[in-house]
Amino acid sequence: MWIVKLGGSLHANPLLQDWLDLLAECGGGRVILVCGAGAFGDAVRHAQAHWRINDLSAHNMAVLAMAQMAYLTHGLNPALQLTRSKADIHRVLHKGQTALWLPFELQRKRPTDRTNWEVTSDSIALDLANTLNAERLVLVKSCDIDPALSLAELGERGIVDQRFGSLSEGAAFPMDVVHCNEVDRVRMLLLGGGRYGA
Repeated sequence: MWIVKLGGSLHANPLLQDWLDLLAECGGGRVILVCGAGAFGDAVRHAQAHWRINDLSAHNMAVLAMAQMAYLTHGLNPALQLTRSKADIHRVLHKGQTALWLPFELQRKRPTDRTNWEVTSDSIALDLANTLNAERLVLVKSCDIDPALSLAELGERGIVDQRFGSLSEGAAFPMDVVHCNEVDRVRMLLLGGGRYGA
């Protein structure tokens, strides 16, 4: 199975619909879609800066922002199946459909080393990939990606979050950071693989 994380910066990009269509058509039985928080996450950052609320509150709000983006993508392509748990994800994939993850389980009552802005939806997608023993993680970004840069260097440049490089060390699956105009490249990669459980 693959985890495909669509950057929140695609929330107003015309290519968003192309990505959703691709994942619905070619990702059935294989792909779990994770959405960045987009403009909803920006609103959380602005609210925290204005009201100076703590990182735990902002984290829980950001999780809801990711869920809002997931509901938006579902509205754009209802063939993507909303899921809330690992059991939901497996059920959807076994039915040959594409899973769209609602990350409500990430809300916390107490702060941890993950409830801050150093860890965003990039590392959240990585955690999900590790939990589900994914075979590949694809991060889709709207900025230019230098393929010569390491994941740590991408973090230093703000292309992935600050913790992603260290958290990805030792991962048992390949990771791709791709530009949003590489829809056809990812289509070919998906078409070259098998279905869930195959």
